[in-house]
Amino acid sequence: MCLGVPMQIMEGDDMSALCARGEETRRVSLLLLGPQEPGTQVLVHIDTAIRVLDAEEARLIEDALCGLEAALRGENFESHFADLIDREPQLPEHLR
Repeated sequence: MCLGVPMQIMEGDDMSALCARGEETRRVSLLLLGPQEPGTQVLVHIDTAIRVLDAEEARLIEDALCGLEAALRGENFESHFADLIDREPQLPEHLR
């Protein structure tokens, strides 16, 4: 299974950027997005930035990834999905 992860751009040029997520850093391609400012949150998939994220969306994705890790360890994971508690999941507009 492949997952996209939110990462923050630390520095970069027209073609690539050094990005960080927690303690991990890696150089990712910016060819799909173009140059981005340091501090920008991007969704990274297979070492390629595929989309710019706003802070809230980056947080929700990070929470979901932490929830997945907790579930795999057999720990309580529900608190990581607070945005889904007490409501049914909604399909994106283009799938309705």
